[in-house]
Amino acid sequence: MMDGKVIVMTGATSGIGQIAAERLADMGARLVIVARDRERGETTLASLDLRAPGRGHSIHYADLSRLREVKRVAREIAAAETRIDVLVNNAGAVFSHRAVTEDGLERTFALNHMAYFVLTAGLVGRLAASAPARVINTASNAHRRGRLDLDDLQSVRSYRPFVAYGTSKLCNILFTRELARRVSALGVTANSFSPGFVATRFGDESGGVHGVFLRVAKLFAKRPEQGAETLVWLASSPELADVTGEYFYQCRPGTLTADAQDDALSRRLWAGSEAIALGA
Repeated sequence: MMDGKVIVMTGATSGIGQIAAERLADMGARLVIVARDRERGETTLASLDLRAPGRGHSIHYADLSRLREVKRVAREIAAAETRIDVLVNNAGAVFSHRAVTEDGLERTFALNHMAYFVLTAGLVGRLAASAPARVINTASNAHRRGRLDLDDLQSVRSYRPFVAYGTSKLCNILFTRELARRVSALGVTANSFSPGFVATRFGDESGGVHGVFLRVAKLFAKRPEQGAETLVWLASSPELADVTGEYFYQCRPGTLTADAQDDALSRRLWAGSEAIALGA
C-alpha cells in the first residue's frame, strides 16, 4: 500500500510517532525522521532498518524549537530527497514554566506551532513535485483549552502550561485549514488529528505540579498503539486521497470549537507566523 512512498516525520523516536513510523515502514514506506536526541534517533533508525531492511531509512538532527535549525533541516531534507509523499509534523511538548527561545518565542509556541509552519514551508516544493502528497499535523482535543490572542502569541501577559499547550494545538488546526486552502491546487492535502491522551514521553520534561499531574494521568491514558492509529490511517488510506482541511479523532471527523473553524483567524495566524519566520 505504501511501497515506494517517502514519509518525513518529526517526533518519531518515541510514543505515537515511533509506533506510526514502524507501522508505515511495515507497509512499505521509507522513513526520513527528524530527531533531537541522537541516542534515541540512532535506536529508532536501527529498529526501522531491522524490521524493514534495504529501504534507506534516514535521520536528520535538529532542535525544532530553534527556527534556524528548522530551516536548516528543511534545506537538508529537500536536497537529499527527490520526492516526499507524506510530511508528518508530530513533535510537541508541554512545559511547566514559561521560557523563551533564541528567536524570542515562547517555547511551546515555537516547538508546537512554528516548527510545523517553517518545516512545511521548506518542504512544500518537494511535496508539490511529488503530488499527490499529504501533510499531517498532530493536533489535540486540548485545543478546546486554547485562547489565541494574536496580540500576545508569546504568552507574555499570562502563562499557564495547559492553556499554552491548548493554544498551540489550536494553532495546528488553524494552520492546517489555511495550508489546505493554499496548496489544494498543487495536489497536496493537509489534515490534522487528535491522538487522544496517550501514555508517552509527553510532558516528561515538565516539572512541578503539572509534571506530577501528567505522570498520574498517564496511568489511565491510551496506549501509544491506539494513539497512532489515526496517524497511520491519514498517511496511508486511499479513501482520504482527496480529503483536505479536516480534523480527525479516532479515524472519524472530530469536533472543533468555533475558534478552530474560524477561517479569518487562520489567515491572521498565517500572516503572523509568516512574519515571524521571515524575521528569524
